[in-house]
Amino acid sequence: MTETDATTAFDAAERAMWAGRTDAYARSFGRLCAHTVPDLLDAAGVDAGTRVLDVGTGTGTAALAAGERGALVRAVDADAGMAAEARRRGVAAEVAVLPELPFPDGAFDAVVGNFVLNHVGRPRTALAELRRVLRPGGRVAVTLWGARRGGGQELLGTACAAGGAVPPPYLPRLDPDEDFARTPQGLAGLLAQAGFGGAGAGELEWDHRATVEEWWGGAAAGVGNVGLVVTSQDERTTGRIRSEYERLSARYDDGGGLLALPHVALLASGTA
Repeated sequence: MTETDATTAFDAAERAMWAGRTDAYARSFGRLCAHTVPDLLDAAGVDAGTRVLDVGTGTGTAALAAGERGALVRAVDADAGMAAEARRRGVAAEVAVLPELPFPDGAFDAVVGNFVLNHVGRPRTALAELRRVLRPGGRVAVTLWGARRGGGQELLGTACAAGGAVPPPYLPRLDPDEDFARTPQGLAGLLAQAGFGGAGAGELEWDHRATVEEWWGGAAAGVGNVGLVVTSQDERTTGRIRSEYERLSARYDDGGGLLALPHVALLASGTA
């Protein structure tokens, strides 16, 4: 498979994975990804009057939080259902797929992308496009799932392995030539390669709280790679995965009816 073919296949798999899953995402992983939004906006210098673009807005969580700070917000998402839900919530959102954004050069003071780079087939080209729409001196901030993962972060994947799941062949697979080290240094280096100055990155850690059913629900609805794994199994294997999930999740019981799931993510920022 050539580089172009691999990139095309990755992007097509990503589009298929998210299509029709807006509600399931909002009820599960959407809540998880909201944890990083305050730090993301701080890193981008978002304040009253800041012209902000939220790339990969999903259901609009980061865009709405930026608006609450008094920023002037636009948003895009590659999935029409996500963009529609963001608009329903009051976000000026439209459909656009990285690395092509429908905005002129230098249109924004800040660009944010909350867990977006892991869903594009050409991350370096995508970052270059974010730099294009930033004014000189504007700030970019992005979050990404990194190589170091919290125990709760691994729960569903561990349950799949323990239950004997076989990953389907259609999981999104990034071209190795497009990949990069999923570490603070690797992500900061990626921003620097795209032309951002003063690029830096670090880790964020938090416990995401959810009920046993809520955390299972996203995967059972096919959200994310782990969701594709769960929903591609036969009934018996799915049952084993669910049993292993219930067994393994007990260690994260917070004593109040919720799971306290440790997560780790990367946050990077830089200047155009």
